[in-house]
Amino acid sequence: MSTDTNAETDDESTSNCGSTSTTETTAESSSSTCGASSTTDDSSSNCGASSSSSSSGSKCGASSSEDESHEQEVGATVADFDADPGQLTAVGLGPGHAEGMTERAKTALLEADHIVGYTTYIELIPDEITEQADEIYDTPMCGEVSRTEESIDRTLAGNDVAIVGSGDPNVYALAGLALEILESKGATASMVEFDVVPGVPAAQSCAARLGAPLVNDTVSVSLSDHLVPMPEIESRLHAVASENFTITIYNPWSRKRRENFEKCCEILLAHRDPETPVGIVHGAGREDEQVLITELGELEDLGESEIIDMTTTILVGTEDSYVWDDRMVTPRGYETKYDY
Repeated sequence: MSTDTNAETDDESTSNCGSTSTTETTAESSSSTCGASSTTDDSSSNCGASSSSSSSGSKCGASSSEDESHEQEVGATVADFDADPGQLTAVGLGPGHAEGMTERAKTALLEADHIVGYTTYIELIPDEITEQADEIYDTPMCGEVSRTEESIDRTLAGNDVAIVGSGDPNVYALAGLALEILESKGATASMVEFDVVPGVPAAQSCAARLGAPLVNDTVSVSLSDHLVPMPEIESRLHAVASENFTITIYNPWSRKRRENFEKCCEILLAHRDPETPVGIVHGAGREDEQVLITELGELEDLGESEIIDMTTTILVGTEDSYVWDDRMVTPRGYETKYDY
């Protein structure tokens, strides 16, 4: 998948956000293997948020709050666990195919007792790895908060847990959220052995399919306003488009969020020439991968096409970028110092 893990946070999902879709977890959903020392409801698990077994009323990633403020409430705290904490590892799966995973990522997953992740990303992991895990815990789109808390509670209960995402855990992903939730539960940074296994981010995997567009200064911007207000995204776009950065656009389009893409194109054209090269990669590393190099002036018209969706990454060139032999090139500056 070309986008890093933020793709799942977009608002186009109609799923019961945060509900569990366990593929190899406990045989009885009413019991927990996490080992928390206190329970609030016999039918709910202390493995994650203080959510009931029914997810019909949950918000996207909400752990227990049902009000419209989207405030998150932590379920179990450190005091609820008697075991010595295990290790929590945030693992980046890379661009979306087994060959794109690092050996370190494969090793971390093989060593984990439990693997936790968004359903689509769990399906990207080779069977020989998932079959070695004691438990697999996955949730559909929008369950990122409840899923991350689940991974933390399983760790506090003494299990070695890997929470996975596509791309890299530090690029629009859950590494930061994991540390925030750990802090909110009363844990200290040294209480849980926390590690991050980097993966190839979408910007780099997609750039590799386009040629050499990112060899100079570059900036990434996500168009998803699920977590960042659109006025703030627009301000950032103006700032970076007015400078000579290559711009990587994540999460460009969804069925319910077309106007963000249109506004982005408008802002980019206010600062850059319509003939600026633009590289588009849909589903990098997947069976439905598509690669296209076009011009900025043509970008908005592609919004209605199948090549642009939440699995697409867009790379907007600089004033120096050009296309040579179907390759997008951004000069590093060697030509000003050397003869070649």
